[in-house]
Amino acid sequence: MTERGGKWIYRDEERFQIGPSQLHWDGQALVIDIHERAVPFFQSVRGQIKVYPETLFNYSVPLDAGKKHHWGPLAPTSRVEVQLSNPNIRWHGHAYLDSNEGDEAIDQPFLEWDWARALMSDGSTVVIYDVREKSGKNSLLALRFTKSGQVEEVSSGPRYALPMSLWRIQRHLRSEQSPVKVIQNLEDTPFYTRSILGANWLGENIVAMHETLNIPRFSSTIVRLMLPWRMPRIPKFLS
Repeated sequence: MTERGGKWIYRDEERFQIGPSQLHWDGQALVIDIHERAVPFFQSVRGQIKVYPETLFNYSVPLDAGKKHHWGPLAPTSRVEVQLSNPNIRWHGHAYLDSNEGDEAIDQPFLEWDWARALMSDGSTVVIYDVREKSGKNSLLALRFTKSGQVEEVSSGPRYALPMSLWRIQRHLRSEQSPVKVIQNLEDTPFYTRSILGANWLGENIVAMHETLNIPRFSSTIVRLMLPWRMPRIPKFLS
């Protein structure tokens, strides 16, 4: 929740610490200890999140034609327990854990992407990554991650346009049947939206977590000036 320099970062085989917050693996769950301040009013955010993977995957695939950006789910089907003291919130449910990494800035190859994932009736998780690059190349990943640890390519259906967000970001989702509907908007920013959508995958009516990332918006000067008000930064001279 805060951008920090190397002075505040530590990592070994089981723990990753950023300032006063940390993640560690206890043998059964990824334990996330949060000790932060929220902006703009600096209220305390403290508590613990535990993510229990059903199956761990060692899977990675490039997202761009230059193969400089990779994505892979670590635990696409998981259980989560959230216990926060500030604010006083407790809940549990289905979770998903993945990883993105790159050898260059994200605004170099990409124009935008739509990403979505859903828990299927058999306990597997399906993920769709619909990527558009500045070069004009489009790529599509549609994958099922099974409870037994298999990764399978699946059909995704045609691409449907969804209503624009309040910030005028055009969202899309692939579905085998129409209509695709917006169930709930969770996050709406100048460059990013997160929503809960209804669609049809593999013959099932599903509820999917969905995001759209608009890279030109993210790279604009005004958005970069706004970002520290959402995610504060520790000045470089203190690093």
